[in-house]
Amino acid sequence: MSGRELTLLVEGRIELLGRILRSSNATFLVQVSCGDDSAWAIYKPEAGERALSDFEPGLYRRERAAYLLSEHLGWGIVPTTVIREDSPLGIGSLQWFIENDLHEHYFTLYAESPETHNVLAQIALLDCVANNTDRKSGHVLRGQDGHVWGIDHGLCFSADFKLRTVIWDFAGEPIADGLLEDIAPLAETVPEDVADLLDDAEISALQRRVRRLLRERVLPVDTTGMRFPWPLV
Repeated sequence: MSGRELTLLVEGRIELLGRILRSSNATFLVQVSCGDDSAWAIYKPEAGERALSDFEPGLYRRERAAYLLSEHLGWGIVPTTVIREDSPLGIGSLQWFIENDLHEHYFTLYAESPETHNVLAQIALLDCVANNTDRKSGHVLRGQDGHVWGIDHGLCFSADFKLRTVIWDFAGEPIADGLLEDIAPLAETVPEDVADLLDDAEISALQRRVRRLLRERVLPVDTTGMRFPWPLV
């Protein structure tokens, strides 16, 4: 996260540029501007959320919680994400736009860019901690600087186990000691700014997931073959 990103996202004037098609919920490309400086961002208003039986309205809070979790871990996986109440269509999340090659996604990175495997396994671990229900291949981006990002975390942090992801290539592999050290504090205390965005049951479930990962020390295996999102990309 840079100071410029945070300033533009928190203080910038928001201008709708267009709707991003094929998203389950209303998602918009916007321009945020402060004086002569401007950039693109992704805006997800609560008003545009499709009603779900297993998640309460306010998925934007989970977008923000995933970013904060990644930052507390020191992983830098989720682009800078804030909550804005003064947005054009009402309260929602505002996330820094990542310029990327649209032909690249998890499947292509795993197959063609072995140098990304460590960070892809790290994203898999973040998804286990956050209980990501929707890690599609297209939710993994490589920025123009080569940095690999994970986006679209509105369906995370359920108290019930709902992990659905395309990242099963590392299943059963040992989790790096350094990553286990990073997540270990979560077993006892979830950072306050993350906890404020979740309910008590979701906080307790997150801690249980972390304790299990610390015990087993390997990424989980899908024994059912069913824990994939749809569509895959």
